[in-house]
Amino acid sequence: MSSNTAGARVCFTSRVRADRIPEYRAAHAAVWPEMLEALRDTGWRDYHLFLRDDGLLVGFLETDDYEAAQRGMAATEVNARWQAAMSGFFVDDGNPDDGFVLLDEVFYLEGQLAALDSAK
Repeated sequence: MSSNTAGARVCFTSRVRADRIPEYRAAHAAVWPEMLEALRDTGWRDYHLFLRDDGLLVGFLETDDYEAAQRGMAATEVNARWQAAMSGFFVDDGNPDDGFVLLDEVFYLEGQLAALDSAK
């Protein structure tokens, strides 16, 4: 991810409590339909969550504007309910979305291949 979140691929980390991992996995195997729709409707695309056995959570998504997508979700009633339901799963207190640590993108294969092709 670049520091500009417009037209971004966004990657973040967070920490799930190790003793709650099975419950966290179960909750994400059956995300509420209205939550899925809200994510889609506010611009979250190709959204993935990856979870390591020690609780390291890595998320990835694409969006036209990450800050606008976050604001859009924050304005939905379903997101408030979802965040409340998820808050006990995370090591850090508070709204889980606020605890995301954004990562800088340092390599993008397709971008470098496109640059290589255009240089030929």
